Amino acid sequence: MKTAAEIYDVLHGILENEFEIDAEDISLEANLYEDLDLDSIDAVDLVVKLRELTGKKIEPDAFKQVRTVQDVVSEIEKLVK
Repeated sequence: MKTAAEIYDVLHGILENEFEIDAEDISLEANLYEDLDLDSIDAVDLVVKLRELTGKKIEPDAFKQVRTVQDVVSEIEKLVK
């Protein structure tokens, strides 16, 4: 999981399978809170899942400014490089 596309694919799968979000609602531009209806607890769960996948410690601060699926992909991309 090194490229943005690979990260997006994994993230898409997590959002669809773990959070039961319709696949067609998930896009890079989708806002996690407004478009995908995640709440702060969902966001923490998402960070935990991503930590398991990357094997990297994800600082909650890094995710405070995250609003869109693209933001998540960018943050994970920074971590895995």
